[in-house]
Amino acid sequence: MHNSSLTEPTPASAGTSQGFAHAKAILFGEHAVVYGSPAVAVPLHGLGVQADIRRSPNQETRIESQLFSGNAQTAPEPMGPVVAGLTAALDAAGDPAAEVELLIRSAIPHSRGLGSSAAVATSVARAVANLHSTVFDEDTLHEIVQAAETVAHGRPSGIDAWAVAKPAPIRFQTGCAETIDVGQRLVFVLADSGHHGSTAEAVGGVRARRDADPLRIGGMIDRLAELSDAAVDDIRSGDRATIGHRMLEAHELLCGLGVSTPTLDSLVSAATTAGARGAKLTGGGLGGCVLALADGDDEAEELADALRRAGAPRTWTTEVRPT
Repeated sequence: MHNSSLTEPTPASAGTSQGFAHAKAILFGEHAVVYGSPAVAVPLHGLGVQADIRRSPNQETRIESQLFSGNAQTAPEPMGPVVAGLTAALDAAGDPAAEVELLIRSAIPHSRGLGSSAAVATSVARAVANLHSTVFDEDTLHEIVQAAETVAHGRPSGIDAWAVAKPAPIRFQTGCAETIDVGQRLVFVLADSGHHGSTAEAVGGVRARRDADPLRIGGMIDRLAELSDAAVDDIRSGDRATIGHRMLEAHELLCGLGVSTPTLDSLVSAATTAGARGAKLTGGGLGGCVLALADGDDEAEELADALRRAGAPRTWTTEVRPT
């Protein structure tokens, strides 16, 4: 599957309101962000999720999605974040007793570190707001999505909730997100490793290594934080070459933290051999995706072909536009 995407909302039927959100990728700062250091995330506009909502004619709340279709009260545990987000959104809209029908269509793969659960919750919250002819402010939207993310992940940092709602890259640190101006168009190719990532396992492994060797592992985490802060200026100036070099260094550091895999490493190698400015795993690691920076659209197409030849079952191409 090449460049499968949901990038534009489809028309709503009569009486239906819509919400839309995009995926995200962490460009720098994986694992360092866990310790209060900065991270940089970019929007993946080429991967989206749309929620359609209307008032229920049958006086019951129903959800239709790829994972489940049926009464919300009988939804299985994996649907818990969706139910939590819907409940929080209806509360925020001042209509907690509303019975609705919710349709979710997502092109964002699950368990790949791309913010799938946060994007679904964001699209649902925006659909609920539209249904009530209102708009949630940034903080209210963030609280709704965090309610869903708490069910999904336990103690979410908040980076996903901010990154999937912002149209531009962000610098995130200890709960605060700052939008980064983009000086030059950036084209990224995302390659699926074909394996689910496990953020909890990866974070636990890094913590254990840090406890056993605080000087060496702590130094790697500090360097990841330095790369995040330095990359903010690179994005503002549109310096693709330097961003690429930093991506490669970040991947080496993440390898040293034990969160890469042979599959991820081989995809990074294939990307650089095919002319990528830089490439690295994105997200928690131990699976998930590789993010590669191309020079332009033609180069991105060649890069995507090379990554699929190297074993990636799916690739997506997306851009970050100048602001």
